[in-house]
Amino acid sequence: MSTDFPYRTRRTVKPASMDTRREIAHQLLLEILEDAHWAPTHGLTQPWRFHVFTGQARTGLAEALQTLYDRITPVAEFRPEKRSKLRANCLHAPAIVAIASHFDAGGRVSKLDELCGTACAVQNLLLSAHQRGLGSFWSTPPVACSQEFTAWLGLDSTYCSLGLVFLGYPTERPATRSIRVPLEERVTFHNGSS
Repeated sequence: MSTDFPYRTRRTVKPASMDTRREIAHQLLLEILEDAHWAPTHGLTQPWRFHVFTGQARTGLAEALQTLYDRITPVAEFRPEKRSKLRANCLHAPAIVAIASHFDAGGRVSKLDELCGTACAVQNLLLSAHQRGLGSFWSTPPVACSQEFTAWLGLDSTYCSLGLVFLGYPTERPATRSIRVPLEERVTFHNGSS
């Protein structure tokens, strides 16, 4: 079986390994987001929302994340290094996409379906970025998944934040080795025979 499918060669590229001097063209970001937009979704609700931060807007995002971290993190869980990393990641990656999912509490599609559909859109986004030579990192720190962050994005309580996707050109080729347990350990076939 071929191993050159993009989902087999994609690897996480953390912001520290992204080229800060190389911007991502707006048109390229649109192409990647369009690919994400074609994810499967129950009832065609297309629940995903993408808030894209580039240029100086990354500084505003970094400051907001740190302010919210200070406000919502319990004292016993506060970690200065995590707070610093929120800023560093935002300033290192040329583009950041905040991911949110919409759901209708009384609607015909469940919140779980909407979250799963949004996760499919993120997978499309990651694969599309990889195919175009970009590295990506989907990060879900509690502050970026909080209702406070969702509100900061200008979204109401019918939305749920699902973290941040950092995008940038890798400064080095990511390791291609990826360990997977044998497929048989994750699959059970049911064929109706006793």
